[in-house]
Amino acid sequence: MNALLPRPRVTLAPGAVHVPDWLSVADQRALVDACRRWAVRPVPMRHTRLPRGGTMSVQTVCLGWHWQPYAYTRTADDVNGERVAALPTWLVAWGRRAVADAYGDPSAAAGYTPDTALINFYDAAARMGMHQDKDERSGAPVVSLSIGDTCVFRFGNTETRARPYTEVELCSGDLFVFGGPSRFAYHGVPRVRPDPATGLSAGRLNITLRVTGLADGQPRARP
Repeated sequence: MNALLPRPRVTLAPGAVHVPDWLSVADQRALVDACRRWAVRPVPMRHTRLPRGGTMSVQTVCLGWHWQPYAYTRTADDVNGERVAALPTWLVAWGRRAVADAYGDPSAAAGYTPDTALINFYDAAARMGMHQDKDERSGAPVVSLSIGDTCVFRFGNTETRARPYTEVELCSGDLFVFGGPSRFAYHGVPRVRPDPATGLSAGRLNITLRVTGLADGQPRARP
């Protein structure tokens, strides 16, 4: 769908694997339809407010647990106070399959049970600065699915936002998994490139599946 020639899978760092064209066209369309529903209710997609007063350029809606800097809660207290939609079992199953396929080992997904999804929408002007996904109490892999426009994905190291880092294009249908030694690597999206060839709506959807390591009654706040 995204290229005339097959794109090879690439291991960017230990535990960090890019698998091009992992989602079928039908799966991509089904996921877009689901994201459109989740973006409306029970908690609408929004630009997340940052602690220092700014707002993120991407728009986000969550499943399972609601994320805001730097906490997970069951209710979207910074939006409308509603409990977020449940994470569907079929998306959990996709996460397990993604980990097994990325690492080439079905046993790698044993016990992998994501309990939250962050769904980010990027328009042509949206960006994501270099950051670590470290608001979870679990070191289980993060599964990232891309749909729609192509982005430049910058994947760095665990020590600093600066170099060394590697840039790779994530196209519609691509899978990226990072776990193990790369679980807390800095990463970001410096730019998005329109890709009308996908046949999907303009913009990029990024769905990240994560294991929070939390139970009800245990909101996570970074110290």
